[in-house]
Amino acid sequence: MPGTLPVAEGITHPPIDSLLEKTDSKYKLVLYSAKRARQINAYYSQLGEGLLEYVGPLVDTHVQEKPLSIALREINADMLTCEDIEPEPTIDSDPATA
Repeated sequence: MPGTLPVAEGITHPPIDSLLEKTDSKYKLVLYSAKRARQINAYYSQLGEGLLEYVGPLVDTHVQEKPLSIALREINADMLTCEDIEPEPTIDSDPATA
């Protein structure tokens, strides 16, 4: 059809530059999107069992779309927030080291 161009999906959409604006670093973006992709994958595996421990995709999905692509589109649409968790201080219980 004249006038219609295929739209690139997957890792090129949404653009990496707009995704990097959502987090402090590219490493945080990788961890953030991978964790959400695992949650989406677990959601799809639990559908058949009737267990709904995880939240499903928050954006419209296409057939055979990868969980990572879904997670990246959710991040780009500001449907998820990424917050740093402060590590708990450890207390040494060994009196020999104190």
